[in-house]
Amino acid sequence: MMKIIALSVIAWVVGLNGHLLLAATIDTVAGTGKPDDNGSIGQATAVNVGQPFGIEVGPDDALYITEVQNHRVMRVDRKSGQLTTVAGCGKKGHSGDGGKATEAKLNEPYEVRFDRKGNMYFVEMMNHVVRRVDAATGVIQTIAGTGEPGFEGDGGLATHAQFNRPHSIALDHRGGLYVADIGNHRIRRIDLETGVIDTIAGDGGKRPPVDGQLALGNSVVGPRALFIDGDTMWVALREGHSVWTLSLTSGTWKHIAGTGKQGFGGDNGPAINAMFNGPKGIAVGPDHNVYVVDTENQVIRMIDTTTHLISTVAGIGPKQRGGDGDRGPSTEAQMDRPHGIGIGPDGLIYIGDTNNHRVRCVSP
Repeated sequence: MMKIIALSVIAWVVGLNGHLLLAATIDTVAGTGKPDDNGSIGQATAVNVGQPFGIEVGPDDALYITEVQNHRVMRVDRKSGQLTTVAGCGKKGHSGDGGKATEAKLNEPYEVRFDRKGNMYFVEMMNHVVRRVDAATGVIQTIAGTGEPGFEGDGGLATHAQFNRPHSIALDHRGGLYVADIGNHRIRRIDLETGVIDTIAGDGGKRPPVDGQLALGNSVVGPRALFIDGDTMWVALREGHSVWTLSLTSGTWKHIAGTGKQGFGGDNGPAINAMFNGPKGIAVGPDHNVYVVDTENQVIRMIDTTTHLISTVAGIGPKQRGGDGDRGPSTEAQMDRPHGIGIGPDGLIYIGDTNNHRVRCVSP
């Protein structure tokens, strides 16, 4: 029986002091490397997962995966390795509201999150909507977006609003759901009680924010990935090649990592001086450190929130794009345009290794 909460090999590296150190290891926990639909249930490493993006460990301790190519949301039991489909029938479209989520048509689900009651939310980039699956009934409903691209609706009901290729969502667990409306270069907030939507960051302009600046009414370029930790929203800017925090109390930006210049560099130095290339995923781990999917550099990087240093925890770098490295040290593994990241309460790091059509796990 497959155990995806533990890896089966131990790797060692030589530390700076010459001593042998236990290294993080990487392995595939879902997907076969093939993208085509070969079924929606079975052992996770025997089911094809086409273009996995968003990854999240849910309140039931299972792993949830948004499968972009086959338009589904999948669930993997982290103990048994059994995979089931929890949303999407495998056909592209926008239908099914008011019915079973597994019978609905989706169009490129990108990211999945959960509220404290276990209700599941996910964003569909090409349908320009956010949808909700009720934990008790399994019924799906669109809660934001008309299905048509554009920018419209602030101050009114979110179901009448328009988005432009929304990518990421986050919940503050105080009644707010936030959407990275990347095509409109804005971050928007939906009040889940009233259903009203408003912009909290960006004005449609394509300029990077300024450290200490109010987010509302000022530009932010390419807000691609969101993660909320307490009163802090962590934001990765795709076109801005950088990482910022947005205070949910003061509404101001703080620059955390990345010079804003496209490239790959800065490991083991101050995160503020590092270079990224199109970061597309972000998460805060139980160690309170921040993990960034540096997509076009084919690596996962960690920002130490105590020392403010940055390092690579998985992947070799931009010149080593590929799929090799399973069952070995994570920093010697290849990746191919990874997007999503989810971190379990045990510190295991799950990666949507998108063009490899696999979900991979890095031990801490």
